[in-house]
Amino acid sequence: MTMFGLREKCGIAGVFGYPEAANLVYLCLYALQHRGQESAGIASTDGRDIYIKKEMGLVAEIFNEEKLSRLKGFAAIGHNRYSTTGESTLKNAQPLVVNFKYGSLAIAHNGNLVNAHTIRKELEETGSIFQSTMDTEVIVHLIARSKYSNFRDSLNDALTKIKGAFSIVMLKENELIGIRDPWGIRPLALGRLKNAYVIASETCAFDLIGAEYVRDIKPGEVISINEKGVESWFPFEEQELKHCIFEYIYFSRPDSIVFGKEVYEIRFNFGRQLARESDTEADMVIPVPDSGIVAALGFSRESGIPFELGLIRNHYIGRTFIEPSESIRHFGVKIKLNPVRELIKGKRVIVIDDSIVRGTTSRKIIKMIRAAGAKEVHMKISSPPITHPCFYGIDTPTRRELIASSHTVEEIRKYTTADSVQYLSLEGMIKATGYTEKEHPFCLACFTGKYPLKFQ
Repeated sequence: MTMFGLREKCGIAGVFGYPEAANLVYLCLYALQHRGQESAGIASTDGRDIYIKKEMGLVAEIFNEEKLSRLKGFAAIGHNRYSTTGESTLKNAQPLVVNFKYGSLAIAHNGNLVNAHTIRKELEETGSIFQSTMDTEVIVHLIARSKYSNFRDSLNDALTKIKGAFSIVMLKENELIGIRDPWGIRPLALGRLKNAYVIASETCAFDLIGAEYVRDIKPGEVISINEKGVESWFPFEEQELKHCIFEYIYFSRPDSIVFGKEVYEIRFNFGRQLARESDTEADMVIPVPDSGIVAALGFSRESGIPFELGLIRNHYIGRTFIEPSESIRHFGVKIKLNPVRELIKGKRVIVIDDSIVRGTTSRKIIKMIRAAGAKEVHMKISSPPITHPCFYGIDTPTRRELIASSHTVEEIRKYTTADSVQYLSLEGMIKATGYTEKEHPFCLACFTGKYPLKFQ
């Protein structure tokens, strides 16, 4: 139930070789707003200086024409933040800009380093002073303290010391760098706009600015873009791929290409596979908007049960709203969702969503649909039960808070008050991505508890 449950990670973007690079990065961040809504920032360079602007809030709230005009130059990077490591404060907003022996450097990071705590402790014990609580700052210290005498070797040295999920963009005075961890946990793609190059978390950012998707930056690849062109190298030891499956389940926009495949098609296939595993008779299939829409379309197509928009979402909710002093039942859900009463009255309804996290929102939605007159309400989820937290860049609750970690499906059904609850099987989910169970490249730790990388 992602509207009120799992939180997004971060979105990053970079542009090199465009006269108003910051403007393009602004548009990329706008397209990636779904990946983080706490803060946003852009750093740019004119070849001599690095300029920076970052604030708490949404991209459109922070930047305007006047502020963007101060971000001069032909290259820029940007970041949308949702905190997974570090507090939600301005000091933790990115990009992070530093001046050190190699000149100026701006860095923006999507993911979590599993050994950041250990490295930070070692650095602090030898005199390092940190300005934030972000694990991203660890990377900068490792570069600065490297024994090597040039930036590239120092960068490679630092990268081989960190472990975890990291897609990174860096900006030097005359260079844009993109980096992806060797497990390929988080997405990162390369695009081109005329003579300019673009790097972004998702390809939907390319679509907005009219850039062409070239390819994914490969797991373990470092890509450098400067006036001479594009160069890449691989400083890491090769690792087994562990793409985050939740990029397909929810986090990426359905119009993006992620891990080399179209998100819409895979999400649609999740719904089709869920229908193949279902034997529920119903009058209509309705999605929880927006997270369940594409899977519900797939379920409807496969099952032949009509698709209806039985829940209407209010898309104009501000960052805050004034709650009435008198308690209104299910107010938090009602302000975002409302059932179409005449459509669902007396009907057997299948409700599709991508996940159940704590179960509280599913319970409220089901009760709301039933109160609107539904004869039956069947909850179907286009992913397996989430039983374990994620440590690689998704802000999931603790295991104790995840309802599926301590409750059976029947217990979840009783709690949510649904007539039935069904999850997509783990095998069915993998099959819907086009891979076999043995050959799939995904991290499934949130479903299985088998973590590919341990915290240190």
